[in-house]
Amino acid sequence: MANDKKLVEAITSMDVDFAQWYTDVVKKAELCDYSSVKGCMIIKPAGYAIWEQIQTQLDAEFKKTGVENVYMPMFIPESLLQKEKDHVEGFAPEVAWVTHGGLEPLQERMCVRPTSETLFCDFYANEIQSYRDLPKVYNQWCSVVRWEKTTRPFLRSREFLWQEGHTAHATAEDAEARTIQMLNVYADFLRDVLAIPVVKGQKTEKEKFAGAEATYTIEALMHDGKALQSGTSHNFGDGFAKAFGIQYTDKENKLQYVHQTSWGMTTRLIGAIIMVHGDDSGLKLPPKVAPVQITIVPIQQKKEGVLDKAYELRDRLSNFRVKVDDTDKSPGWKFSECEMRGVPFRIEIGPKDIENNKCVFVRRDTREKIEVSLDEVETKAAELLDTIQKDMYEAALAHQKAHTYAATTWDEFCNIIETKPGFVKAMWCGDQACEDKIKETLAATSRCMPFEQECLSEKCVCCGNSAKKMVYWGRAY
Repeated sequence: MANDKKLVEAITSMDVDFAQWYTDVVKKAELCDYSSVKGCMIIKPAGYAIWEQIQTQLDAEFKKTGVENVYMPMFIPESLLQKEKDHVEGFAPEVAWVTHGGLEPLQERMCVRPTSETLFCDFYANEIQSYRDLPKVYNQWCSVVRWEKTTRPFLRSREFLWQEGHTAHATAEDAEARTIQMLNVYADFLRDVLAIPVVKGQKTEKEKFAGAEATYTIEALMHDGKALQSGTSHNFGDGFAKAFGIQYTDKENKLQYVHQTSWGMTTRLIGAIIMVHGDDSGLKLPPKVAPVQITIVPIQQKKEGVLDKAYELRDRLSNFRVKVDDTDKSPGWKFSECEMRGVPFRIEIGPKDIENNKCVFVRRDTREKIEVSLDEVETKAAELLDTIQKDMYEAALAHQKAHTYAATTWDEFCNIIETKPGFVKAMWCGDQACEDKIKETLAATSRCMPFEQECLSEKCVCCGNSAKKMVYWGRAY
């Protein structure tokens, strides 16, 4: 049994070094690997399978709202990128440039897309002529490149996978409605599929997307008390439309500019799953996103009938994502591997279990063992997966609530930020100077101005002047 423990012993305890724990889990669960391309990662099958679950289920939610998928080029001519001043200035430090085609220098250099607003705008300028052409509700699944200085698997890499929605509407009201609608799709997805609670709100002027009128965000809290921006939805107003000449003829035959939105989620969601749910034994995957929901572990599998019964159970559970671990590893090693990979629960079945017409379910989240009659396996499996999904969300929500604090004075605010990792709710005057001071002094940022506002005090926590908004603050990834 000593060898069975080596898999877990290779993981640094999250209480000792959370950053190293995260890296250990990513490596040991074989989610990704480092690449010879500096700052880029290789997403291995176990990691990509999680992304496929996210992509498939999120894409289905998009399509329920009328979204259609398209694909844009990965290269953007420099002249196109320069058309919207704020946008290009926001991305300039992270842009990767292509200067040669083969051996020949290009007449105009091209960037590898950091995001595709400009490409969509150029396309919409030709595609949209009349009010009858609206709305355009498009999304693309692709990779983007941002030349990050500091990288970390899934959380920040120079190339990452994501989806980016880009829509065009006849009115400001339609654009705002779509912006909020997609933010709610994201929030519901994290709650219902990833079992992650979030705070919904608006970014401050300082933190909003370059070129946007307003940026809305969902903020999740990781186990170490740091925040993770988990999805954003932007209302562009008609700023991009004016820069790119995207106009349509309305019902009165007058020319109008369209109003646009953009929204996106990335592979950093995999990092969120790890850091919200994981423990010192590895991953804990919510059943709805787990590539393997149930692993069947035959005990004494060389004995007659054991493997056959395991395969029979697999076939009976074909409505779920299920596999049989029929390798020649020891049962203890298989158990550890199941836990490391975050399989929601495993089924143990051996000769004595078969004789007694039962098997044992073992939950990953609580490690509870449950004896189940072989006659009830399908029903009990469905019930348990539902229970685990709900319990994992409730555990994450309890953690978020326990690590959300309120501060009304500067000293109290500083003390909480320095000693109690988590969200800190505090009032703000709306002045960027206070926001800057908080970042410079405490390395904390405004996460969002939540939609659900509270009046904690009449005064700004930083300067003492009249407060305008309650803000969630915190240190973040």
